[in-house]
Amino acid sequence: MRSPRSLVGGSPAAAHEITFDGRELPALPGQSIAAVLWGAGILAWRTTREGGAPRGAFCGIGSCYDCLITVNGRPNQRACLVPARPGDSVTTQEGTGHADLAV
Repeated sequence: MRSPRSLVGGSPAAAHEITFDGRELPALPGQSIAAVLWGAGILAWRTTREGGAPRGAFCGIGSCYDCLITVNGRPNQRACLVPARPGDSVTTQEGTGHADLAV
């Protein structure tokens, strides 16, 4: 039986790892950080500025800002749009992601 994969001869590239709050997670090439976190059962990765309510992905297409996360030290990255790259260090974002600038 012929399948789309057999027709193009494609095969998935090797998985790699990213870390989330120090925990190693497997990621596939092309996956967004949100997809990696969902796959690991992690549904919330930031807290709101007021009240600290948990948030994760809402729209999944970059229209909202519920999925903000800190990637390699850069806050306010939308997890649904950022591709997971080998060795990425991802951390939970609290509030604005700029706690060091708080007055």
